[in-house]
Amino acid sequence: MHSISSEKVVDLLLDAICIVDPDSRVLFVSPAFERIFGYRPDEAVGLRMLDLVHPEDRGTTERQAQAIMRGELQLHFENRYVRKDGGIAHIRWTARWLEERQVRLAVAHDITERKNTESMQAAIYAISEAAHTAKDLGALFEQVHQIIGQLLAAANFSVVLYDADTQQLSYPYHVDEHHPCPGTRPLADDALCAQVVRTAQPLLRTPSAGAPDHVVGRVPLYWLGVPLLARDGPIGALVLQGYAAHAPYTDRDKELLQFVSTQVAAAIERKQMHQRLAHMAQYDQLTQLPNRQLLRDRLKTALARARREQGLLALLFIDLDRFKDVNDTLGHAMGDLLLQAVAQRLLQCVRGSDTVARIGGDEFVVLLEGCQAREHACTVATKILAAFGPAFDLAGLPVPMQPSIGMALYPEHGEAEDVLLGHADAAMYVSKKNGGNRVHTAAPPQGPAG
Repeated sequence: MHSISSEKVVDLLLDAICIVDPDSRVLFVSPAFERIFGYRPDEAVGLRMLDLVHPEDRGTTERQAQAIMRGELQLHFENRYVRKDGGIAHIRWTARWLEERQVRLAVAHDITERKNTESMQAAIYAISEAAHTAKDLGALFEQVHQIIGQLLAAANFSVVLYDADTQQLSYPYHVDEHHPCPGTRPLADDALCAQVVRTAQPLLRTPSAGAPDHVVGRVPLYWLGVPLLARDGPIGALVLQGYAAHAPYTDRDKELLQFVSTQVAAAIERKQMHQRLAHMAQYDQLTQLPNRQLLRDRLKTALARARREQGLLALLFIDLDRFKDVNDTLGHAMGDLLLQAVAQRLLQCVRGSDTVARIGGDEFVVLLEGCQAREHACTVATKILAAFGPAFDLAGLPVPMQPSIGMALYPEHGEAEDVLLGHADAAMYVSKKNGGNRVHTAAPPQGPAG
């Protein structure tokens, strides 16, 4: 059998053989070093290996190197290196100290693929968990940011959502060290994120490809965006921006983020569906006002606050006079338009902290919190009457409408939810009985309040 030189054997090894001096400077590397670290053997000689170690791993790597030079054989020590192209290589080392040569001899086994697979599996699981546990979309986005940050450099991260109805892009989550949150943008905008959503394709911009376009302020060196794809098309994008030359994004990062984005899109859709269902359970679908259940929840909270702060609150129970005539003569579609228009006029008469609810049919309730005095409630009721003065424009047809309003006050007319609602309801019927288009305040209770 012909003898085979050790040099030829070394050339065939998939693992890299490295010899370094006590200062970690490379004296020799085998050809596999280029495949793993990106440097040709002639480029590697003279480099300090410790300088190539990922900054977060340098401390433990130095301690391991010291242990080796004390004569300890190191098996299966793992750390990370920054490749020549900026990518991260995960390495498992076997190393020993050759005292007579005063060098460290080590074999580097590339475990990057395995580590990436493990990280991806962990990220997918974590995102799935976040979809179930996050209390809302904001909390979900924050958790997604943390998860992606374990895979990539994600200090500057944005979630962009696309509204197909309005053709607008919004930024519900945006963390960036140099740029404030952008405002809503049209899909036709020339920004990079709009391009990603329009084309439903990932986009990586690096210095070699030219600086990212249409960025105000400090321009990022690296820009990476991937679409969030759902069954019916893109629902947004994930965006990463990098400003440091030593932390580039690569095609591998693009593929990784694109893989994760599928799970993120599913999590967003799930959370949006839950929010829609929760909204439907608490809001009237015709007027988008709080429904009876949400009104009761808010009334309960408002009463607790009023008791604690010894404050006042008022309930205005509103019924539309002769609303049935509109449905009978103009049709239910026009009646629905009228109810929507009434909701908008009522909202214009109150503060943002007050509640306007539709509790059924043509019945509305206004909850006024933090009233300084009885007169405040009376002023709002009068304002509502005045708002009904002009006829409602329903598809070009003027339709007059007046309300009957019943008013009950806490604590004057009661301290319990049902008692106050009952007094306001009864007062409304007195108003309607007296001809409508007026306000009637509940009579003081005969017995103890509430």
